Amino acid sequence: MRDPTDRPDGIPPSPAAAGGWTHASNRGGGAAPHRPAGDGTGSPNAERPAMAAWLALLARELRLALRHPADTLAAVLFFVLVAALFPFGVGPAPETLARLAPGALLAAALLAALLPLDRMFGADAEDGTLDQLLLSGLAPAAVALAKAAAHWLTTGLPLLLATPVAAAMLNLPVEAWPAAMAALGLAAGFLSLLGTAGAALTLGARRGGVLLPLLVLPLAIPAVIFGAAGIEAASAGLEARPYLLLLAALVAAALPLAPLAAGAALRVE
Repeated sequence: MRDPTDRPDGIPPSPAAAGGWTHASNRGGGAAPHRPAGDGTGSPNAERPAMAAWLALLARELRLALRHPADTLAAVLFFVLVAALFPFGVGPAPETLARLAPGALLAAALLAALLPLDRMFGADAEDGTLDQLLLSGLAPAAVALAKAAAHWLTTGLPLLLATPVAAAMLNLPVEAWPAAMAALGLAAGFLSLLGTAGAALTLGARRGGVLLPLLVLPLAIPAVIFGAAGIEAASAGLEARPYLLLLAALVAAALPLAPLAAGAALRVE
């Protein structure tokens, strides 16, 4: 009698077609068949395509920013010019400028970082790229996180590098410059996350460019408070670390929440 597991094409049968030989061999003490690592959900091999797609999206955003650097240059020039205007408005007295420098630096940097936010999703939505990204297999929250990371790298990082120039214009003590750069870097990251959620929520609105600052700036007030307090403490020779840790806690709280909110808004759009 012919064995039902034999196949005329010579291909060995699968365990399911073999009539349960896997379970039988296990009951008999034999070794279970080798199962390749990474073929199940949640395995490292299964996560690699999603990570590669996310990195490819981030690289695309960075390439676009390098091809069109006007937004980055506009943000940096705005930041430096606002810092240069303060001495004309409050007077050139060094003590006055040094006292106003922490708040002025944070306010100028956050306002400058707002400039490119209204086009974060707008250009992709107009040419249909955003629809393709949402259909690419990446979660909408992952798309939003890539946009936020690209915004920080193309706007927040240049503002961070321009901080010593603005600090010198405002007569901030040199020993406070590292604290100022750390505070501006964290505050810019917090604004990038909040701005991504705000840009997604206002996408398609008739006055989205006006609504976006009204939505994001009130939420950024804690970052201004903690960042300015840290810079002021460093200027006075005190420890700025507690204020910077509070600022980092804000970033850590916004890191999972803001992309989820932005992804939900993109899904609705």
